[in-house]
Amino acid sequence: MKNTLPLPIGVILGPTASGKTALSVEAAKRLDAEIVSADSIQLYRGMDIGSAKPTLEERQGIPHHLLDAVDIGEPDFSVAAYQKLAAAAIADIAGRGKFPLVVGGTGLYVNALVYPLSFTNIPADTALREALAAKEAASPGSLHRQLQDVDPVSAARLHPNDAKRLIRALEVYKLTGKPIGELGGDFSNTANAPIAYAPRMVGLTMPREQLYARIDLRVDAMMQAGLLQEVQTLVSQGCAPDTPAMQGLGYKQLYRYLQGEYTLDEAVERIKRETRRFAKRQITWFKRDQRIQWLDISVLTPQQLLEEAVRILKG
Repeated sequence: MKNTLPLPIGVILGPTASGKTALSVEAAKRLDAEIVSADSIQLYRGMDIGSAKPTLEERQGIPHHLLDAVDIGEPDFSVAAYQKLAAAAIADIAGRGKFPLVVGGTGLYVNALVYPLSFTNIPADTALREALAAKEAASPGSLHRQLQDVDPVSAARLHPNDAKRLIRALEVYKLTGKPIGELGGDFSNTANAPIAYAPRMVGLTMPREQLYARIDLRVDAMMQAGLLQEVQTLVSQGCAPDTPAMQGLGYKQLYRYLQGEYTLDEAVERIKRETRRFAKRQITWFKRDQRIQWLDISVLTPQQLLEEAVRILKG
């Protein structure tokens, strides 16, 4: 009989600037693992400094999958598309006798792998999407209020500014008369899709003040490494400011600086502030998953952190 047990995978997650990259490389050495990125900006080619994409030197010879996997101008890359690419990478890694290790801080991408999800196949309705987008532009917040009326579960999960996913949830409801969660396109698993993996999950944590200080230092380091020049290059190559990739932290604020909306100091301060807010949302998102075993980097030495992570990931 064919073995249908879920495939064991490792997951290292946590907020931005928590040290996932360094830990994952060392853990991969110990586990004979290859890394699958779960970062929504590192996916894009040409977005290196602002996404904290690990350099070849930082990777230390460990294969990394789903870095530079998508063209920066791609307007419609979705969580479902990520799930498909990641599943193929994981199957390839496991098929060669290696251990798949998923690493990243994009909660939706992690969830697409560690929850038993299926994504609805309801096709896009371009005209409806344009109408909903126009309504939101004319009255910011209206889509979230509308979704609260017809699909309060999804409304509670989605941020009022997440126009892309608000539009998709309303689109599915208007086309089917049912909330997106009932069709297997949400994280409530009401469609009872089978889970493909048995995740062993490590989360990195630390006191909030320490995390915020690390974020500020990293933004400064990114600026010194040439983040502004990276954004200037992308703009000169015709990268449109409304593409999903250019909504990434750092890229959006520096584009506005280039347009004269902010001074450079204001842009950098906005990057720091918005990154701190993003980290807070990441923590809130991940804390809901009781399977994650949290390791506090403020009380563990680097060697202790590695040993504990490897122990958890081995299962």
